[in-house]
Amino acid sequence: MKLNKTILIGILFILFAGVIFITDALTPIIRPITYLFLMGSSKGKDIIFFGLLGLFLILSQVIEKDIDTTKYLKISIVIGFVTLVLGIFLEVLFRLQMGIKLNTIFASMTSTMSTTSILHTHLLKSILGEVLTQIIGPFIGSGINTGVGLYQYLPSFSFLVILLIPILVMTIVLASQKRPWCINLLLAFFSSCLIIGIIDGGMFATPSYVGLFGLYLIYRNGYYINYIVGKVLKDEKLLTENKKNPPVYKNRNFSKTRLIFNRCLIYFVVILFVLLRFTVAFAGAEPDYYTVEVANPTQDIDLANINVESISHENQTGLNKTVYKIDSSYNEMQLLNDLKTPLNNSCEYYTVSWNIYSYL
Repeated sequence: MKLNKTILIGILFILFAGVIFITDALTPIIRPITYLFLMGSSKGKDIIFFGLLGLFLILSQVIEKDIDTTKYLKISIVIGFVTLVLGIFLEVLFRLQMGIKLNTIFASMTSTMSTTSILHTHLLKSILGEVLTQIIGPFIGSGINTGVGLYQYLPSFSFLVILLIPILVMTIVLASQKRPWCINLLLAFFSSCLIIGIIDGGMFATPSYVGLFGLYLIYRNGYYINYIVGKVLKDEKLLTENKKNPPVYKNRNFSKTRLIFNRCLIYFVVILFVLLRFTVAFAGAEPDYYTVEVANPTQDIDLANINVESISHENQTGLNKTVYKIDSSYNEMQLLNDLKTPLNNSCEYYTVSWNIYSYL
């Protein structure tokens, strides 16, 4: 592996991730940018994103021999999609085992507060968080939420799902060998978003969409993206390298209509998945009021600052629940934030029903 500009840029990104880890001085500059594609960026996400971005750029230069990069890119897309689906499967299974509704946000109050839902799952994050805590616990910054509070509720076989992540990393590395710098940069960006989305957010999270469909865009239209960049920059080397990776449907004697369909298919798929996300969110919404179920409260809970419409109690085997009906005029995120303080160290966990209408 020879030192080149791609490797140097990768090293700079990794060093930049290290700077973010040790200081918050750059946060006001970085956060507004990463927030756009990481769905509510945080310090942990920023560190992982720039670290992965640099790592993928460096590793894209390690293999000298020719390999079928298109095949490995397709495999990466499949593995990424399967991992996201399994994340949702774990979320559903976890809720069935806990006896809680699918259309709720679950908040664990043991260890550190950790939340998860089908629309934004943190279950895989909790598994990785538990592993990291055991290995490098003292070095994890206070501004990084590892989600370990959820780990105790997961089925014992859940850790098997995260084994797909290192496999995904390997196939992405193989898919990025000997590609033009433009495509390598895009692959590194989309791949970093995808892995972050798998860990923090799941199937319906913005980084998952950006990552998965970004890889699919490269798979179907990377040739044309690189061609446009080469023409704009008048980079003959870029245009020459581009011929090595034609799209999978090129030179198959397709009609012009079929070619346009193949190039535009990615955009239709994105629209369908975005519609699916909103369909799930609206179908599971509870617009009349919020239902907050508090499990095994340890003391009297004071929700005086929250407009509670009614309170009831439920007793199950080994579990006592206090159920609050709360005014639906609250913004969902604001309600979650307002519940943190009164419920901190006051219960085992609590759930809050969805209300996507509160964002409109």
